[in-house]
Amino acid sequence: MPLIAFTGNRFLADETLRDTLRARGLDARSLPRVAGEDVTADALGPHLSPGLFGDGGVIVDLEGVKPDKALLELLAGASVTVAVLDESPPATRLKVYEGRGEVVPSPAPAKTGDVAGWVTTRAKKAKLPLDRDASLYLAEVFGSDLAGIAGELNKLALLDGPFTREAVQRVVGREPPGDSFAMLGAATTGRPGEAVTQLRRLLASGEDPFKLMGAVVWQYSLVARCVALQQEGGRVTEQVAAQRLGVKPYPAKKALEVARRLNEAKIRTHLGRILDADLAMKRGLDAGVALERLIVQLSV
Repeated sequence: MPLIAFTGNRFLADETLRDTLRARGLDARSLPRVAGEDVTADALGPHLSPGLFGDGGVIVDLEGVKPDKALLELLAGASVTVAVLDESPPATRLKVYEGRGEVVPSPAPAKTGDVAGWVTTRAKKAKLPLDRDASLYLAEVFGSDLAGIAGELNKLALLDGPFTREAVQRVVGREPPGDSFAMLGAATTGRPGEAVTQLRRLLASGEDPFKLMGAVVWQYSLVARCVALQQEGGRVTEQVAAQRLGVKPYPAKKALEVARRLNEAKIRTHLGRILDADLAMKRGLDAGVALERLIVQLSV
């Protein structure tokens, strides 16, 4: 009988396990599930042989468990279907799974846009009239917590649609986390309201004000260097900026977007204001007040 290892995102792997077993005539809810300290040869032994009615099965959850070679061989040689949940198996275990059974990976979306796409696809399967902005809102609020998103979609299924961003936000009742790059982007385009909103979200989510100031200093140092690159002449692409600044493409892209709206005089003024705010915070002025004042100053 097969050994099937389900790897990748835990929530998705668990769902895939249930669907795969169902397609093979097994109900995951009726199978014994062994996890934690119970993942031993003695505890698993009784579940690895067929019952009176033919093929049985067992689900083995390896979260927090480091099975030895003997236990893996025991599972691989079972006379029933053995479904193993193993989120990130090392190469040695993966080799056993591939050699003695099969591996069913469940990679998770990582970027916000990819998570939003996953939400949209899941909503369509459930026939939920969820619009694109609502999917993006859920991705922004929950990030990689796919189980949390699925729970919210289950709640929406009990309500009447259509589900716009505003409608879903009323149901979920959570604000998206702040984005420091979005905060600076709004500030440099003269949108102080949006910039301050981003700052307040960051502070409300528990971000340390001094770490936020450190982020502003770092990001504006990138912006200043991008302004200098642009003054050298020639077209400055994200790839060129990333290479010259020695950073990854994403922060280079964001810094370049801000730099394109500034010149040397403007960036010097902004850097002076950042220095004043940094000194004020270190001298004991309320950090949140100092940051908010700075963000407004960067917006004018």
